[in-house]
Amino acid sequence: MRYHFEKPGLYESHYGQIYICDHPIYTKCTLYVIGDKGLAVIQQRFDEERKATWWGEIDPWLTDAIYLHRSFKEYFDGRAKPCKDGLYPTVTVRQIMWALKMKPIPKHRWETVFDRRDI
Repeated sequence: MRYHFEKPGLYESHYGQIYICDHPIYTKCTLYVIGDKGLAVIQQRFDEERKATWWGEIDPWLTDAIYLHRSFKEYFDGRAKPCKDGLYPTVTVRQIMWALKMKPIPKHRWETVFDRRDI
């Protein structure tokens, strides 16, 4: 039995788009838009050379799996809002995967978390 969501051998990314913005925490995210409402999803990355982390768009092999999940629309409707000052409500990839009851991606020891619902 798999305990973590594993990267598939073949994948296509049809849903979600890379969105560039001026958010205080990140500059790029994966944006899901339905109608006039949107939800930004971010994932933490690690640069081994500089020993630094940053937040950015999620892995492309996760975009469709999240969007096509049976509970995504309900989650989206509860969290998404129209764009305000060029920003959309934001969640981490772990927050959305846990909320959808998906197996999470493996957690690395360098990862940090947000202690609030809104980012």
